[in-house]
Amino acid sequence: AGGTLELQGRNRQLQLVHKGRLFPRQRNALAAVASPNLASCFWVPAGAGLFIGFAKKHGKSRKRLVRCRAKDDGNSGDVYKDTVLLPSTKFSQRANAKKREPELQKFWDSEKIYERLQEMPNPNGSFTLHDGPPYANGSLHMGHALNKILKDIINKFKAATGHKIKYIPGWDCHGLPIELKVLQSLKSKDKKGLTPIKLREQAAKFAQETVKEQRTSFQRYGVWGDFDEPYLTLLPKYEAAQLRIFEEMVRGGHIYRGRKPVYWSPSTRTALAEAELEYPEDHVSPSIYVAFKCIELPEDFATFKDLELAVWTTTPWTIPANRAVAVNPDLKYSIVKAEWAESDRTRHLVVASGLVERLEGLLGATLTVEKECEGGALEGIKYEHPVSGIETPLVIGGDYITTESGTGLVHTAPGHGQDDYVVGQKYGLEVAAPVDDAGNFTSEVGLESLVGANVLKDANTKVAEMLEEKDLLLLRKPYSHKYPYDWRSKQPVITRATPQWFASIDGLRSKVLKAMDEVQFIPENFSNRMRPMVVGRSDWCISRQRSWGVPIPAFYRKDDGEPLLNPDVISHVRSIVEEKGSNAWFELPIADLLPEEYRDAADEYEKGTDTMDVWFDSGSSWAYVEEELGSPVDLYLEGQDQHRGWFQSSLITSVAVNDRAPYK
Repeated sequence: AGGTLELQGRNRQLQLVHKGRLFPRQRNALAAVASPNLASCFWVPAGAGLFIGFAKKHGKSRKRLVRCRAKDDGNSGDVYKDTVLLPSTKFSQRANAKKREPELQKFWDSEKIYERLQEMPNPNGSFTLHDGPPYANGSLHMGHALNKILKDIINKFKAATGHKIKYIPGWDCHGLPIELKVLQSLKSKDKKGLTPIKLREQAAKFAQETVKEQRTSFQRYGVWGDFDEPYLTLLPKYEAAQLRIFEEMVRGGHIYRGRKPVYWSPSTRTALAEAELEYPEDHVSPSIYVAFKCIELPEDFATFKDLELAVWTTTPWTIPANRAVAVNPDLKYSIVKAEWAESDRTRHLVVASGLVERLEGLLGATLTVEKECEGGALEGIKYEHPVSGIETPLVIGGDYITTESGTGLVHTAPGHGQDDYVVGQKYGLEVAAPVDDAGNFTSEVGLESLVGANVLKDANTKVAEMLEEKDLLLLRKPYSHKYPYDWRSKQPVITRATPQWFASIDGLRSKVLKAMDEVQFIPENFSNRMRPMVVGRSDWCISRQRSWGVPIPAFYRKDDGEPLLNPDVISHVRSIVEEKGSNAWFELPIADLLPEEYRDAADEYEKGTDTMDVWFDSGSSWAYVEEELGSPVDLYLEGQDQHRGWFQSSLITSVAVNDRAPYK
């Protein structure tokens, strides 16, 4: 060790002397002998560059000296290598995943591991997991990784337990997200001459490039599947399968056209489905309390000459479209004398009896009850419309009218609310919606000062000021609540009556609920999450006012706008789309798109411009893959948000065509 080494025995203790330095026995040293035939061990500092052992054998002491390279010879890292027994292997001590994973995946690919799985014996039969299509509108994120890797774990487990697996990845390639991406990428001069067909070509190119990028990333995750032959909603064969479902739903009487209130996004200028909405908690609406002057009273209320109906709304801009005030026949109502001490003003108001005390605090007035009655007794009252001045009725509503908020009397605008629309149909009320695609009042609003005002910006203030000038405004109060937003633009939406195509849920609801009973939910209680959504779902608005999507193959008469849409027309268009793709709808003349029996009248029609809701696109995916995967498949696996989205749209389309769910 570069010097004289001495072992000295003093007082039956072994001592080490190295280069004149005495090393006493220590237990906190950095080096030691590990040998099974040592009865005791000397511990010395690693700085000595050696370690010493003392063994007893046959009752006699025997010294053992193990010489090691001195620490200061420049190779201290090799001091112990000859004393540690390790197996000889080429297996790397480091994962080096960045290098090794591509090599492993290249091996899978070159050896056709996934394909060979299809040829192996499958004693436990097949297992099919149908992939829910992600949007082809951007790079992948952690949610994509979680989704695909979970599916891959299940597929590989099933393969390892004797099942045949076939996994066909898919992509949702139509719709507004992709259209917006394309529009954002274009320069102003390019947007000016942009025709629907040019936009569609750009959108298709963007979607296909994104699919290529995402596919590479999914494969880099190590996911196995038919990535060379995925399903894309823009493929002609897929579009034809989707139109076949639409054709069957038309044949079954489940599709109709109507002017009904739908969620409308002024920011993206299209109708939206429930699944395309978000409900942030912090939205604040400029709610108002308003008094409508009664001009005709039933005999029981004739003594109240100055009677007014107190109503509350969180959307003042809908007041011009008011066509009635609704009450709940099962609630009690009071005629109260409202007195404001600071102004010596009194009014007689109709309010729900259960809200008198609360309204006293809100209005800052003393409310004295002078008469009580059932809600049904108020029917027959007529009031002066606050904008037009025409005679307007009080009507009987439903149990959506409560005493949880407001006044118990509901301002009813059939063109701007689903409950309002239902009541309006019962009483034959006009479905007024004097708002254009951008959310601006049209001339139909009935007041020149309001024309052009935007309902999400200045219209609320203008309406409130107009009511205040007419002495009809009781109170303005900001109201914080959940409110629907467009999930893409992150801007508020409105409810607006427009001509749209709908899938009737009422005719399918009982069948859909029955089909759900036969589906296994994991965990089981998630059935209770999806069921109320189906029970309370209104008719599905399937039309969109966008260019990038599968066209609704409807023709309209030029003279009266009457639509031509029947199974024969759809079948003919479907055969063209299967051969040429959906661009044919925009490129071919009407005569070519119409079946032979209608061609002589081709000049009398014009093509519709609406496209299908992308949830109808993805909800048709089971029809495209059933030839390869069969139907129903074993499993749909997605996030909880799909109880309102893909799980539900797939269920509705499958029940409409096959009377059963597309999944087990």
